[in-house]
Amino acid sequence: MNAPRPFVFRARNLDGRTVSPGEAFHFGVNLFDVRGETVDCFVRVINELASQGLGPTRGRAELERVERPEPLLLNMEPPPDPVGRMRVEFLTPTELKSGDQIVERPEFGILFARIRDRLSTLGALYGDGPLGIDFRSIGDRAAQVRMSRCDIKPVSVTRHSAQTGQKHSIGGFVGSAEYEGELTEFVPYIEAAGWTGVGRQTVWGKGECAIVQDNIRQ
Repeated sequence: MNAPRPFVFRARNLDGRTVSPGEAFHFGVNLFDVRGETVDCFVRVINELASQGLGPTRGRAELERVERPEPLLLNMEPPPDPVGRMRVEFLTPTELKSGDQIVERPEFGILFARIRDRLSTLGALYGDGPLGIDFRSIGDRAAQVRMSRCDIKPVSVTRHSAQTGQKHSIGGFVGSAEYEGELTEFVPYIEAAGWTGVGRQTVWGKGECAIVQDNIRQ
């Protein structure tokens, strides 16, 4: 199993867009390894890629500005008020696996397990260590959460490799799912997945999700 990369791209603003010559554009990157040398190295690589050409037509670009906000520390404490219902929006194509199979629906137990495992691995590789939780017991509690509504649709997206000339599928499902049950302790995990992504091929921006419910986290 390959170790997850220490970054994910965030470029939903470019979906379906054609950039004209001389036109400015931007995209985001979430870095999980924020040591100075890692950030500087990443900027150099992006600059080199831009000069070589981006996108299906390999249009060249010039890196004009890099904004570096202060590192964000995710709050993993549950909200003070109980949460019994939650709607999760899957903003970019998402693929979840259970065992060796890609699942058709984001049942909460599977969704949580993939988020939990990703956060723990990223912490072990690039942070202060893996999650200090009882994986089995919290997984069992997540499996008790019921999906009350599922409104998702498949999206077919491909990526073209400049090195091999091959096309790779980076599709999945988008839409939303609603869950009911004892959800309070899981809120920070779903919020964290908005930054890290969940599921397969997150490095390309897949698996971005967000809670759609007022007053969960003020």
